[in-house]
This record gives sequence, C-alpha cells and structure tokens, in this order.
Amino acid sequence: MSLLLIGTGPMAVAYTEVLKDVHVHFDVVGRGLSSAKSFKQSTGVSPQTGGIEKYLKENQVAPKTKVIIATGTESLMPTLELLLNAGIKHVLVEKPAAISMNELLDKEEEISGYYAEIYVGYNRRFYASVLEAEKLIEQDGGLETLQFEFTEWAHRIEPLVKAEGVKENWFFANSTHVVDLAFSLAGKPTTWQAFSKEGNISWHHRSNFAGAGVTEKGVLFSYLANWESAGRWAIELLTRKRRIYLKPLESLSIQEKGSVKVEEHSFDDEIDKKYKPGLYKQVLAFLENERSRLVSFKEHVENTKKIYSTMLNKAY
Repeated sequence: MSLLLIGTGPMAVAYTEVLKDVHVHFDVVGRGLSSAKSFKQSTGVSPQTGGIEKYLKENQVAPKTKVIIATGTESLMPTLELLLNAGIKHVLVEKPAAISMNELLDKEEEISGYYAEIYVGYNRRFYASVLEAEKLIEQDGGLETLQFEFTEWAHRIEPLVKAEGVKENWFFANSTHVVDLAFSLAGKPTTWQAFSKEGNISWHHRSNFAGAGVTEKGVLFSYLANWESAGRWAIELLTRKRRIYLKPLESLSIQEKGSVKVEEHSFDDEIDKKYKPGLYKQVLAFLENERSRLVSFKEHVENTKKIYSTMLNKAY
C-alpha cells in the first residue's frame, strides 16, 4: 500500500509520527522550503517541495493510493479538488474539509460526483476516553441524557495570525470537534431548538450559544457556549447508573448515582499519550477501510446542513 501525506505543518507532523510506526510506505508533499526544513527537523522525513500541483504533474499517482490532506484550513478544499481531478479515490481530509460552511456546501455536488471514498478527520471520535465511555454506557443499558459545552477562549484566539477566513469561521473549523463527538455518542438531533447571539468579538459573527432537544436515539440533550466568558470543551453523559465526564475530552471521570463524589476512572490510554490523541486509531481505520467510526464526506455535509448551520445561525 502506498500513501501520500500533503502538508508540512503541525498536523502533518502528528500524522507522520503515526505513519512511521504503522510501517506504511508514504511520501510527504509540502510547498515551501522553510516549512519543509522545519518538518524534517521534527520528523526526520524529507518532504518533496513545490506543492501538490507540481507533484501531480511530475509523478504518476495510482488511483488506489490513499491520501491524507493535512494542509492549512484555507487549502483543504482546493487540494481535495486537485486530487479528485487527478483520479484519486481514497482521501482522508482534515476537518472541516473547507474554510467555511458555504465553501463546503457550494462544492457538495461537485465532490459527490466523483464517487470517491472521502473521510473527514474528526479524530476525537477515536479517543481512548470516548471508547471507554461507550463501554460504560453499554454496561449501564444506554445513554439517557447528554450535556456538552464548546466554549472557545476568544482572548487566546484573537491575536493568532491565520489565513483570511479561518478565525471568521472558527465554530466550523474548531468547535465542531465537540459537536460531532457529542452527537456521534447520542445520535443525531431530531426535535430541538437552537439559539445564538452576537457579542463583542470582531472576528466571529456569534459568540454565545445554547440549545436543547432530543436525538434519534431518544436521548435528551442540552448545550451551551459563551466565548466571552469562562468555560472549556466538555461532554457529560448520563446513564441510569452514573454520570460520565469527558472534561477535558481526553480524560474520564465518574459520579456514581447517590454520590456527589467525582472520581477519575482509569483506562488504557497509552496510545493517546504516545501520539496526538485519537490519531493513531483514526489512521488505522482509514488504512484498513474500517468505516464505522470514520466521518464520511456525506455525513459531514449532512451534519453541516442540519446541525452546524442551525447552531450557528439561529439568532436569538
């Protein structure tokens, strides 16, 4: 099996650490010499420079080649289009696959027409803590209630230097990690209400969010986030026997029914300590065509239409 990794930034470095240890032959394609030098210093792997356009012109890439796109957010969709036009059919593209919801939905018909296997990299579905939470939920007879939060630290984000459009679409580019994970555990929302309103953040249209409803699995849920107040990413999962905290998402704590004590729950998370959490198992799933936990491009588009756009645009 051959694999192509596109990108030389921090996310590409994280993927490379995994790929080196799963013993798959892979090439790395970057653009500039400076980033390529930094990448080699971090990984020991020398990328080919000049960009994916140059690489595709100079190399014959077999249609069965698997490709991971780990470029900057602004380059995800253009890179995906180039690969599909070149006949490549197996792609894992970093979330959210486009710089904005509008770009994703504008390209939906075109991308779907290639009949390719495209997956979007929501690696938190593969966290060891999430897999353990799923086991506990099954032991308890199922999930009853879900509560989650996706507060972003706006004061830390504001000074970051990003490509145009990245910070303006931060909910889509970043917060959907939590939203996707929450509804992958509880089922998609069916009957629900969403509210959002503007704040004093100049670079993002909405900054205060709340909502509640019921999912297709009959799970009651609620969520909130206020980017101008205190908070964090967190998910709480309630069964008939206990409350499971993913707070932070990489950890797992439990409050048993009838107790106010919240205790850490031990589980095997060695893989998530060695690599970027969730990435090793996500890469294996992609390489081994294990699709059950991967987010398909089709599912991502549906989530964007029915969930993300509703949460972002339902003004109070």
